[in-house]
Amino acid sequence: MPHDISLITTIAAALGFGLLFGLVAVRLKLPALVGYLAAGILIGPATPGFVADAALAGQLAEIGVMLLMFGVGLHFSLNDLLEVRRIALPGAILQIAVATALGMGLAHMWGWGIGGGLVFGLALSVASTVVLLRALEERGILDSINGRIAVGWLVVEDLVTVMILVLLPPLAGWLGGTDPGVGKSLWVTVSITLAQVAAFIVFMLVVGRKLFPWVLWQVARTGSRELFTLCVIAAAVGIAYGSTKFFGVSFALGAFFAGMVLRESELSHRAAEESLPLRDAFSVLFFVSVGMLFDPMVLVDSPMQVVAVVFIIVLGKSLAAFLLVLILRYPLGTALTVSASLAQIGEFSFILAALGVSLGLMPPEGQSLILAGAIISIAINPLVFQAIRPIKAWIRSNAELARQLERRSDPLAELPMAVDQEKLTGQVVLVGYGRVGRRIADALTERGIHFVVAEQNREIVEQLRRRGIAAVAGNAAEPAVLVQAHIARATMLVIATPDTFHVRTIIETARALNPAIQSVVRTHNEAEAELLRRENAGQVFLGEHELAMGMTRHIVATMERAQQHPVEAVP
Repeated sequence: MPHDISLITTIAAALGFGLLFGLVAVRLKLPALVGYLAAGILIGPATPGFVADAALAGQLAEIGVMLLMFGVGLHFSLNDLLEVRRIALPGAILQIAVATALGMGLAHMWGWGIGGGLVFGLALSVASTVVLLRALEERGILDSINGRIAVGWLVVEDLVTVMILVLLPPLAGWLGGTDPGVGKSLWVTVSITLAQVAAFIVFMLVVGRKLFPWVLWQVARTGSRELFTLCVIAAAVGIAYGSTKFFGVSFALGAFFAGMVLRESELSHRAAEESLPLRDAFSVLFFVSVGMLFDPMVLVDSPMQVVAVVFIIVLGKSLAAFLLVLILRYPLGTALTVSASLAQIGEFSFILAALGVSLGLMPPEGQSLILAGAIISIAINPLVFQAIRPIKAWIRSNAELARQLERRSDPLAELPMAVDQEKLTGQVVLVGYGRVGRRIADALTERGIHFVVAEQNREIVEQLRRRGIAAVAGNAAEPAVLVQAHIARATMLVIATPDTFHVRTIIETARALNPAIQSVVRTHNEAEAELLRRENAGQVFLGEHELAMGMTRHIVATMERAQQHPVEAVP
């Protein structure tokens, strides 16, 4: 019996070629995302040979968008964003404005309208969260202050983009595209859209954040893993669909809020883990479908336009971010890390480009230029990260330039004169004031032991100084920071930061300034702990080991009491 198998054929081709080309990309030290896009180009209509069903691929891509945005919402932490808000919020908004202006200027030179230029510029301004997280994880700096700032920056970009996706359709007619609100004024259309979005947000925050975590918990109580996974995926896709059906907002916004409300549940980590394989599979389908839209002839017909696009992505917006971070008085290393993180575009750019073309705002060749810029920028992003160290070394080799960029009359980079000098002799220098550092500081305070905190997060340093705690802002791997913490007169150096990348440099610098200094180091890596011990880095505490020892002491003490007093041990 003959039947249509175009859906099966499309999925099989997308996943099969995605696997093959993704493997090749990884072998070439490139992100797998480049391989997925290449697979889409191969099975797309712009290349000879097999052509997958573009319409079906588009619908599968919509599911991929839902699950991608659901994952972003599931990992979105308002507390993490607030921790770096003073740099991430103004920095991301200003960087989006600069990159959008550059893109609009380029589009104007090509004769595009204001709407096409706006969409084009916005698409070039937002980086890929997927690429960023992978890059930071590979370099072991995801949990460092620089990594948190980069992620917070991307979260702000994502939030801004989500709002743009919501507002772009009602504004399309005014910007020169297709007007979905025919017969209505601009302000009426925008007002209705904002009212729908507000109603959806209120519903999700008032009802959704209570109802959906409760449903998730009820399903988890059944003990069925497959039902739990089904509940998570059904919530993601169902809320996304319901948001469009009943509130008229985009799938992207609905899925994002689905992740946000499920994060309220104590089972959010399990939800993220169980849904990850399906999210990864559909994200592959999304990137393959995006590749199907790319016309490789744009590289032949418009090579200079492609070069201009890549220039804006890799140099234009990265340079803007670099200068903004320095203006906000953060260290050179932070500026370089953030700018390298933003030197690419990805999933949100594809979504914006597709929406712009569907609304008649941007010509189809604009989408191909954005896709070309994305593929090239993602491919060379590892090289941009590798360039951080030589660029930093070159800047520091120029003493005058380094002084202007790194230590610019920053009041937080020096201890206040009001600090009691008696507290700066025999003190503890505490590097890092995160979850571990905060507990150590509290214990030292209770026992009247003096200490100085060296912390890269300027907001934390300001808070500590308001509480009368001696603190200095900067990377403790830099001698100037340890000098300001008076390491030469300190008794002990405690490195409580999870950033193990600079640990050995910090210890070497501290010992050069104070050969008698005692060191205490935390690590979560067994290999790193063994290396530090071999290098005589002082007392090394391995997180898993200390947790096991603490649990063991409790278990042994409880069992000994139970054996000595069996009646009392019964609850």
